[in-house]
Amino acid sequence: MTTPLLLAAKLPHHPSQLSPHNLKFQSLTRQKFKNVSFCVGQKQTVGANRRSVLSVQSRKRLEPICALESDIPKVDVVELEKNEKFEQWDSWTAKFAGASNLPFLLLQLPQIILNARNLMAGNPSALLAIPWLGMLTGLLGNMSLLSYFVKKRETEVVVVQTLGVVSIYAVITQLAIAEAMPFPYYVVISAVVASCLLVNFMKYFNFLNDGVWRLWEDFITIGGLSALPQVMWSTFIPYVPNTILPGSVAFVFAAVAVVMARLGKLSEKATAFVGSISGWTATLLFMWMPVAQTWTNFLNPENIKGLSAVSMLLAMIGNGLMIPRALFIRDLMWFTGSSWASIFYGWGNLICLYCFNSISKEFFLAATLGLFSWIGFALWSDTRVYGYKTPLKSLKELVFGP
Repeated sequence: MTTPLLLAAKLPHHPSQLSPHNLKFQSLTRQKFKNVSFCVGQKQTVGANRRSVLSVQSRKRLEPICALESDIPKVDVVELEKNEKFEQWDSWTAKFAGASNLPFLLLQLPQIILNARNLMAGNPSALLAIPWLGMLTGLLGNMSLLSYFVKKRETEVVVVQTLGVVSIYAVITQLAIAEAMPFPYYVVISAVVASCLLVNFMKYFNFLNDGVWRLWEDFITIGGLSALPQVMWSTFIPYVPNTILPGSVAFVFAAVAVVMARLGKLSEKATAFVGSISGWTATLLFMWMPVAQTWTNFLNPENIKGLSAVSMLLAMIGNGLMIPRALFIRDLMWFTGSSWASIFYGWGNLICLYCFNSISKEFFLAATLGLFSWIGFALWSDTRVYGYKTPLKSLKELVFGP
């Protein structure tokens, strides 16, 4: 989900990238362990002899990741018979997830170019096809995920998330120039983006003390939880009353929860949940992007040509590349977010473009065939390497565990 939509509880995800879980944890089955602690009721310490998990007689597989844990995902260990196909698919899914960085990096470029052409041609009304609230959801999600990966010191993902923030902000700037969004909102958004980049830059290079960083984490937690219901409500204006009540109520609850957590008034489990709120809201904000875009298409079908088919295709490809890995490691939130963004944001908007004759039949059919063939390939491959008879077994494990 940059979109939208990477999209685990702590995505990473660009929509955008909905970004995946910490890549170090995603590839535990093919890395050498140093002294990693796993949570299975109580922590188990895996030996420090640095032996590869795949080099021993028994294999290790991760249980579904607990989406509420922000720092160390809960995993369990079960024995699997050593299987060369399993090892190969483990490696390939990790490569697919890494390859998703490329379409995410290019995601907003076609839209930025198209917007610039419309502005230079004196056609700012074409930019009305892009809902600024939908772009804002992606921006908020990217900022939350940027802070998460800065804290985790994931340099490559930090770069992707930073580019996601900058590229979406560029589109929002174009919308402000075209008067497709209220200018006062643009001023506030600009200040928040500048603060986000500065704070995260200082944190990454260890120029920021822990107290300021905790304040920033509290800010994005409260801001994300306040923005989510308000953005969802505002999407349907004027069919619903124009009010800030949803955001205000959410703000009060979020502020009270954060203060109580900082004062130690909550249980350990509740405190962990409060710490994970920003990840949950980032995921949901990315998942809301296709809803906002589809609603805008429904209200203003004449402006559908303002959408870039290439951007929608890149969103579909970027999120689709992460589906096999999310399924393989049984990460339900990541799988849900990536699938949602790929199908409903990428392919869903291609449907709108095709219905309004903005793309050719051949382009749409090729994209459709490619997407569903890829999903089928991911399900088939996962079923094969786990030795199951039906993909339903893999999906059942994804939701309920083994």
